Amino acid sequence: MRIWLSRPHMGGAERSYVDAAFDSNFIAPLGPQLQEFEERFAEYLGEGVDCLGLSSGSAALHLALHMLDLSPGAKVWVSSMTFAGGCFPILYERAEPVFFDLDPGSWTLCPDLVEAELKAAAKTGDLPAAIVPTDLYGQSCHLDRLEALAAEYGVPLIVDSAESAGAEFGRGRKAGTGGTMSILSFNGNKIITTGGGGMLVSRDRHFIDRARFLSTQARDPAPHYEHSVYGFNYRMGNIPAAIGLGQLEVLDARAARRREIFATYEAALGGMPGIAFMPEPSWSKATRWLTAMQIDPAEAGVSREDIRLALLDHEIESRPLWKPMHMQPLFEGSRYVGRGFDESLFANGLCLPSSSDMTDAEQDEVISVVRAALEG
Repeated sequence: MRIWLSRPHMGGAERSYVDAAFDSNFIAPLGPQLQEFEERFAEYLGEGVDCLGLSSGSAALHLALHMLDLSPGAKVWVSSMTFAGGCFPILYERAEPVFFDLDPGSWTLCPDLVEAELKAAAKTGDLPAAIVPTDLYGQSCHLDRLEALAAEYGVPLIVDSAESAGAEFGRGRKAGTGGTMSILSFNGNKIITTGGGGMLVSRDRHFIDRARFLSTQARDPAPHYEHSVYGFNYRMGNIPAAIGLGQLEVLDARAARRREIFATYEAALGGMPGIAFMPEPSWSKATRWLTAMQIDPAEAGVSREDIRLALLDHEIESRPLWKPMHMQPLFEGSRYVGRGFDESLFANGLCLPSSSDMTDAEQDEVISVVRAALEG
């Protein structure tokens, strides 16, 4: 049997919620399960937020940027090490991404770089239209600092928390509650899934109400189809939301299990030459959605690719860390602010299997293959 990087893990309650949707015939896009999912997720997150269920995390990010009324060519500062779906919406709005490096102490957007660039941009009158930090591999970015900087310079902060549902930062705040707006993802490989889907989160009800209107084809109140602005078909369906209700019940348990998996990897491999795992700063409690490690080939004697291919030979899926967006052909020539730490992570970083239903025997097999590659 193949050992997957991160597979869906049902809790059992999902079927009852889906059956209830079928029994009531709410199979069409909207229904009571969707409303309940939004309300219960808002309660889980706290902080007085409202939630809007959408078709994907990328759709949520697109709506967040769209509601800022960006001018063509507007600058959006964004983490370079992220999934492409965290950058494509910038292009949808004809804006221009400026990519930023990571902080070696957290592997998330470096606040020092952002602060220095904001000071310089304020002097030239070239402040960004938005800042979009990414919560990487289940770890929140340094939101206390980023929120303070965004407030000081009057720049909207749109937090890409797609990978971090269930994580915490600061004094127990949940990931997904930061900034002007935040987005979450429930894609099939995330810590909980609706089979696809995402969420827009904000403490400002205006943004949620506006996004609800835009995400349902921007239909004006009328007995016929009336449109004064264009919209999108971005709403989450009622059946995926029913799955989400069941998944929400086990979110904290899934996060706890993935932290256990990370701890086991770190204990077994962390002392080996050339191996380092993603750090967890004092202000963060990560979900460890994926266990991410870095291999120094000069010390380890093998490369990231040597280990990845050894795992693949044993039908074990692993994956390099995200290739930074400024290195992608699509974004050739884009401005990059940093020292290349994210480039080194991509060159030497590897994500190990982290499914929350991974058995101890499966994890032992992964560890055995990695150790054999390192010792060989």
